[in-house]
Amino acid sequence: MIVTIDAGNSRIKWAAHDGQRWQDRGVQATADVARLADDLGRWPENVRAVVCNVAGKAVGDSISSLLARRGARVSFLKASAEACGVRSSYEIPQQLGADRWAALIGARAALGGACLVVCAGTATTVDLLDGDGVFRGGLILPGFDLMRAALARNTAQLPLAEGSYREQPRNTMDAIVSGCLQAQLGAIERMFRSIADEPGARCLLTGGTAPRLAAHLNIPFQLMDNLILDGLLRFAASPGS
Repeated sequence: MIVTIDAGNSRIKWAAHDGQRWQDRGVQATADVARLADDLGRWPENVRAVVCNVAGKAVGDSISSLLARRGARVSFLKASAEACGVRSSYEIPQQLGADRWAALIGARAALGGACLVVCAGTATTVDLLDGDGVFRGGLILPGFDLMRAALARNTAQLPLAEGSYREQPRNTMDAIVSGCLQAQLGAIERMFRSIADEPGARCLLTGGTAPRLAAHLNIPFQLMDNLILDGLLRFAASPGS
């Protein structure tokens, strides 16, 4: 069995794969990383675990310690110049976030063609993967909820808005929600232009805010439940991982 763990800024997601299919999965707040111990009894001892961690050293150390109690064989995915059919054109490949690298690996395995890989969580990342499997670069911007929170925190009279998306908003709540969504959608659709003419090109969307973005996106897209976990599984099966 292979256990994949995606430790993000806000949430830790995990799933267990028996070699044929996903068997079990869970999610919890990153701040409650110690609660991962509650799930350890559901996994065999000496399990193989592959981890993607962008939540900092303390979280990574906690995960390592918890897995060690079960004798797990643990490896942490790090970005590299090439892995699993994906080649990086990042100026310093090792500086790419492990979550972005895992998502690109998962996208290559899922589609095998040109795609825009969007991870919509605390931050939104928008990464270009061409038909030859070359990661050509990407964007990082505040996620939808972080944008709303920034307006509420840094302005005197704007609230944490719970409005609705409108093409032409006519109240403050809708104006904030629509503006934050338009910023996300605009970044995604502008980046997609460079691969729009490639056969079968589409946007692969993952993350907690992905469904909200998908409702208003005007490019070909596909929602992916756990693209980062899919990438970790692909990496775990690769030679030398």
